[in-house]
Order: sequence, then C-alpha cells, then structure tokens
Amino acid sequence: MIDFTMIWAVIIAFGVIMYVLMDGFDLGVGILYPFAPDEESRDVMMNSVAPVWDGNETWLVLGGAGLLGAFPLVYSVLLPALYLGVFLLLAGLIFRGVAFEFRFKASPEKKGWWSAAFAGGSTVAALAQGIVVGAYIQGFQTENLTYVGGAFDWLTPFSVLTGIGLVLGYALLGSTWLIMKTEGPVQDWAYRLTPKLLGGVLGVFLIISFWTPLVDEFVRDRWFSNLFSIWLLPAGALGCAWLIMRSVRNRSEGLPFVATMGLFIFTYLGLLASKWPYVVPPDYTLYDAASARESQMFLLIGVLFVIPVVLAYTAWTYWVFRGKVRPGEGYH
Repeated sequence: MIDFTMIWAVIIAFGVIMYVLMDGFDLGVGILYPFAPDEESRDVMMNSVAPVWDGNETWLVLGGAGLLGAFPLVYSVLLPALYLGVFLLLAGLIFRGVAFEFRFKASPEKKGWWSAAFAGGSTVAALAQGIVVGAYIQGFQTENLTYVGGAFDWLTPFSVLTGIGLVLGYALLGSTWLIMKTEGPVQDWAYRLTPKLLGGVLGVFLIISFWTPLVDEFVRDRWFSNLFSIWLLPAGALGCAWLIMRSVRNRSEGLPFVATMGLFIFTYLGLLASKWPYVVPPDYTLYDAASARESQMFLLIGVLFVIPVVLAYTAWTYWVFRGKVRPGEGYH
C-alpha cells in the first residue's frame, strides 16, 4: 500500500527548503539594504532580485497549502500558538513586496520611505521565520489535539536567538548572491561583508547547538544516541562554511552562493533528523497529524502537475535573467 503520508512529508519538506533557499537570498538582500555603500548600489541590489522574488514565494504558497490539506492538525495547533509570529511574517512579506513596485516609481523625496519598507519588511519576515523555527524546536503545550499554551509562549530567549540566526543566515545568502550577480563596488563590498556574516552565523550556530539539548530532551537523546550518523550533518555544514571562506578568499563568484545553500541544506536536514517523526512536537507525529488517505491522494494528483510547472518556471526565469546586474540597468 502506498504511504501517502510519507510522500506528503517529502513534498512539504522539499517545498520548505526550496522557499528558504529561493526567498532567503532576496530577503537577505533586503536585510543588507540599509548598509549598502550608496543609493546607486541599492538600485543594483534591488534590480538583482526584482525579476525573481515573486516566483520564489510560490514555494511558500505551495508548502502552506499542502500542509493545510495533508496535515491539518499542524494548522489547528501551530496557528493558535504562533498567531502573532505568523502575522509579523506575513506583514513583513507584504511590505517588502509593495516596496518592490513603489520604490521604482516613487519621487526622490519619497523613495526613502519605500527603501525603509523594503529593508524593514525583509528583516521582520526573516526574524519572524527564525522565531517560528525556535518555537517549533521548543515544542507546544497541547491537550486533546488542541493548543493550550499562552499567546506569547513562542517568544523566548531561545526563539529570539534562532530568529537572529536566521536573519544573519539570510544576510549571508544575500551577500553571496550579490557576489555572483554584481560587479565593481557592490561586489567588493559583498566580498568584505561575507566573512563577517559567516562568523556571526557560526557563532549563533554554536550557541544553539549547545542550547538545544537543554531545551528539548527528545533532541538530546536523539543527538547523543546517534553520534556517528546525525553528527555528519553539522560536520557537512562546517565543511560548507570552510568552502565559503576559501572561495571568498580566492575571489570565486558562484561558489560562495552554492556553498551557502549547502550550509542551509545541512542545517535543515539536521533539524529534520532531530525532530523526526514529530511534526507537532513533543506529542504528535506525522501520522497523528495526517488527513484522511483519500484527501491526501486527491491533493497529490494536483500537486504532481503543479510542482513540475513551478520548477520549469523557476528555471526559465533564472535562465532569462542570468548574468550580471550593472548600474543603470534594471528590470523596472
């Protein structure tokens, strides 16, 4: 018998990491926006992501819709637990999206407001995503499939730290993207910035690695009972960090971005391995949260058509807008 629950788990996990990688670098560009050398550099930065940012968010819609259909318990528990965090996430994405359209058309005296909306929306969205991850690691208070915790249980020192870590991680993705997509002063600035951001990411990564076993007993048991398997994932992440430093030192253009994506992938796999098979920790597994088999099968038919279309559109967009972005050039 086909295990539709496992198939849906793989699909949603794939959708989440695609969103993190694809939307992560353009959120990272927004996070770095206020620190750019000058206004011309900001124009180049925004133009580097303008053709692709909206397509990147398709993965968020796909993952969210699939999660609702395939694992409705996740929505019924996580949304009451994370209402404010999810609201901040969506508000940040809205401000960031609106800023793309209006900044190019705004008068010079109003352009600064839209620049602030772009940077602020990107930072808030990234911080909220990281806090949600931290809250997920901590787990949720539930009784009879219902969330019974407080409205601010998600906001803890640990979740704030994971939020800061994701902001730094997205900024690292953004800086390595700029290395690949720009040249001249913007690229030189991104080269100088990348090692500092990598140091911040590794610092937060180290603190979280020591803190997480204290937050979650299940994770502690999982980590220290599988020393020779699960620890290969953080080792892979550190290997990617070394590759980022080496490629930046050698002035490589594409490799720093690819290695940063590898850093995110290994970290993401480590999170999945730490919590598997719990999708609503600490009590409910994938199978507890799954919808009816018939519902999963019906939705799967549609998704099998949608995912190839999204992948083809994404590949086509990046192919059309390949190459460097230069001052005075843009897609607006």
